[in-house]
Amino acid sequence: MNTKIIINKDLFSPHNERLLAVVQVKRRTKKKIPFLATGGQGNYLTYICLSVTEKKPFRVSITKVKQFYGQSDFVKRSQWTIDQLQQVNGMDSSKDCPEFDLSFDNTVDQWVASSAGDKCTFIQVLHYSCQRYCSEKKPEFVNCQAKLLGGNSILHSAADSVTSAVQKASQALNERGERLGRAEERTADMMNSAEQFAVTAHKVRQNVNKLRNSEINTGTSILTFFCDSPSRIRLM
Repeated sequence: MNTKIIINKDLFSPHNERLLAVVQVKRRTKKKIPFLATGGQGNYLTYICLSVTEKKPFRVSITKVKQFYGQSDFVKRSQWTIDQLQQVNGMDSSKDCPEFDLSFDNTVDQWVASSAGDKCTFIQVLHYSCQRYCSEKKPEFVNCQAKLLGGNSILHSAADSVTSAVQKASQALNERGERLGRAEERTADMMNSAEQFAVTAHKVRQNVNKLRNSEINTGTSILTFFCDSPSRIRLM
């Protein structure tokens, strides 16, 4: 099952929250933590999750989630509201890169995403959520590509894809309709031709029958003439 679906099901849905975006990360500069609260060593996967409550007033949170190796459960570690987010640093405004920083009121986290694409998607959704849900001063987005700050460009891209698919399907249906229309016209023409052929054949048969009857009648008349007039035969 998809990691996002599992995290949403296990950690957010039970609290009437909906997961908007998630990105797997690791720190660029590792913190020296010899012992964790769980009692184990620091072998784990880290995810940064963006979520929103299902009901008004909407509350958007950024949550650090961990999954320790050898365990299937996900655990919430740290959480901030979107109003506590001060700055998002995309690290490079000229190209895709996996690095990014999140600056909150009392801490700065420096991350490397599992891929540049996952990082870009996360920042794009985060920027859109800030524009929509921030009740106070919106966080600053620096060193981010313009394509990531286009508001709901993801939705626009999805809508464009759907529109393109609908247009292609509509065009295919129109072309099919035109082919069916031409086939129907050819079928109608063939039916008319067949009817005309049948009428013509019937007339030909009638004319042949008339000709045959005429020939039979003529032969009968000649035979009757000679049979009724033997003297005429002798004269000839």
